[in-house]
Amino acid sequence: MILFALAATILTIACVGIIVAALRVRAAADMDAPDVAVYRDQLAELDRDAARGTLPPEEVEAARTEVARRLLAADRSAAAGHARRPGNMTLGAVLVAVPVIAIAGLTYWLIGAPGYPDLPLADRVAAVEAGRAARPGQALAEAEVPNRIDDSRPEITRMAEQLREVLADRPDDLRGWSLAAQTFGGLGDLEAAWRAQERVIAILGDRAEATDHTALADLMIQAAGGYVSPEAEAALAEALRLDPENGAARYYVGSMYAQGGRPDRAWPIWRRLVADSEPGDPWLDPIYLRIEEISALAGDPTPLDQLPRPRGPSADDIEAAGEMTLDERMEMIRGMVEGLAIRLSEDGGPPEDWARLISAYGVLGRTDAAAAVYGEARLVFAADDPALDTLARAAERAGLTP
Repeated sequence: MILFALAATILTIACVGIIVAALRVRAAADMDAPDVAVYRDQLAELDRDAARGTLPPEEVEAARTEVARRLLAADRSAAAGHARRPGNMTLGAVLVAVPVIAIAGLTYWLIGAPGYPDLPLADRVAAVEAGRAARPGQALAEAEVPNRIDDSRPEITRMAEQLREVLADRPDDLRGWSLAAQTFGGLGDLEAAWRAQERVIAILGDRAEATDHTALADLMIQAAGGYVSPEAEAALAEALRLDPENGAARYYVGSMYAQGGRPDRAWPIWRRLVADSEPGDPWLDPIYLRIEEISALAGDPTPLDQLPRPRGPSADDIEAAGEMTLDERMEMIRGMVEGLAIRLSEDGGPPEDWARLISAYGVLGRTDAAAAVYGEARLVFAADDPALDTLARAAERAGLTP
């Protein structure tokens, strides 16, 4: 605080000094009475005219008398101006210094933080982390969320109550507790739902999978109105321990950091998640709504059109599409192929992505498009024999002749 006050004072004095110095230069120029010099030049010119005989002596004398009179008047005016200059300079300095100091002080008082100590970046981060660690728990967060239980279907509500009563005496009924988590979640009784899911995980023990922990975190976060509590964070950490690529868990972790004042951590998590996602993944839309803001807060402002594109279809995706109806398969593949084609045309990509696009066009029956992409990819990877082999296999799957 002392260093800031000293620096601010020095800068203010320097600014005022520069302005006053400029006023002094202007005042000195004004006080030099340029008329005096003009009249003296006129007298010298009259003497030269008299010596050359270009003017009659009587005209020279009359002109000299008039110029001398004006010269005396100019001298008196200059003397009076010099006498007034100290007072004028003092008044000018006051008129400059007082408003500058007053405006600077008022501005700092309104938008500054008088008395607040210096806070380096490391200390700010530590303070944010301390606040995040001490944030409210699940119970307190849920207490502030309005009741959202749907009681418009009394028969289902009665069934849920009966299920609750039955499970009270059956703590190890995995199927029953799984059904309870789904039933209570559908009714909007989210606290009961996440507690049932918590019981499911306890029954499963080491057999619990990442999706089980993600489901628990999801129910907790919904119950808290979108807030990621420390309890939900623990569930997410376990999900990511079991499956580091779990998309829902990664989304919620990024959301947790965004809520906790750490956009610098949320931004890379979401950016990588977008790049690893597929078109239609449920977390993409909520990420797109906030990621521009988060990237700006993180110090790396990135427009939506410059984000990594979701990846295209894999071989497993295409194989799974064979189990759908023809219309369903075509609709799914078209959406996935569109995203991949745009990304490759704009940003390029590894040979595996080009191979996916060639294979996908083959599934769609667009052999002309597959051939065009294959030809372009061969040019891109002309010096990479393994890449060319990958592309050739994809072209064969797409039905292209060698």
